[in-house]
Amino acid sequence: MIHPILLQIGTSPFGLVGLLVLVLAVVTVWQMVRIVDAYDKQALTVFGEYRGLLEPGISFVPPFVSRTYTFDMRTQTMDVPRQEAITRDNSPVTADAVVYLRVMDAKKAFLEVEDYKTAVSNLAQTTLRAVIGDMELDDTLNKRQEINARIRKELDEPTDEWGIRVESVEVREVNPSQDVQQAMEQQTGAERRRRATILEAQGERRSAVEKAEGDKQSNIIRAQGEKQSQILEAQGDAISTVLRAKSAESMGERAVIDKGMDTLEAMGQGASTTFVIPQELTSLVGRYGKHLTGSDVQTNGHQLDSLQFDAETRELIGLDDIKEILGEIDRAAEMDIEELEKQAKAVKDGATNADGADDAGDGA
Repeated sequence: MIHPILLQIGTSPFGLVGLLVLVLAVVTVWQMVRIVDAYDKQALTVFGEYRGLLEPGISFVPPFVSRTYTFDMRTQTMDVPRQEAITRDNSPVTADAVVYLRVMDAKKAFLEVEDYKTAVSNLAQTTLRAVIGDMELDDTLNKRQEINARIRKELDEPTDEWGIRVESVEVREVNPSQDVQQAMEQQTGAERRRRATILEAQGERRSAVEKAEGDKQSNIIRAQGEKQSQILEAQGDAISTVLRAKSAESMGERAVIDKGMDTLEAMGQGASTTFVIPQELTSLVGRYGKHLTGSDVQTNGHQLDSLQFDAETRELIGLDDIKEILGEIDRAAEMDIEELEKQAKAVKDGATNADGADDAGDGA
């Protein structure tokens, strides 16, 4: 059921005109007012003529003859579709990327290019294919940062004319074909086996070198020990020979003394009461006392000979030189061992340098 007031306005000519005027006024106000968000700018045209940019906030424009185009001034993310390319060494790959861009001059973005997003996307696709086609396969897989920098550099000049700044380019994936991937896996397996063989051979070589050095040191120490043993044995033989000579001399002297004492005893048993004592009797008695007590006996201010070695005998058998000879042997052994250690260190350093060269070659 129609409201009576509306029915009255609809049937009255003046009421219909007033309603139309009211509707026109509302539409006019709607066309005049533009509300721009804080992160946007709007390009204004009147009768198709560019009049300027509307800043964030509320703005009034001529109604019915004005048009506005909104531009987002924030950083925008744009996906670059997956592209197929051929590297310089004729290896097919597929790659995709992400471009981060921002509108720096909305006027240029409106007047210089029809659709800046489409333009940047197409330019990024062709640049990605061109950069990958100018590189080796290994470089496309390892030098992502270089690819990103080259694409961004190629995009900077044309996008500056459009009022667009490319802030960053990130290549997400670079995938070789299935055949190339299988060949790369086989190559990687062969390389790992080669490195394992080299490491095993180097380990065996180091083990053999260390074993040889250990055997050499052991032989030197054993030879030094045998040399010391022979010297000590020879020294003992010399001392034994001298002692035997001393003992024989002592036994001869003892026989003389015993003979002399027997003569004195025979003289004492004679009938004569007068005895002639020779001058050597004192020395004879002293020697007899020396052999009985084992001590040195002095007679007439002269010390009798003892069983100790004199200076000439000690020098003859080299008794005083034993410590010096053994010290020289020990020093020679230490010098030989130090020389072996230096040689072993030199061998190890050479092996380490060889390993470093092999690793550098593998990395290259």
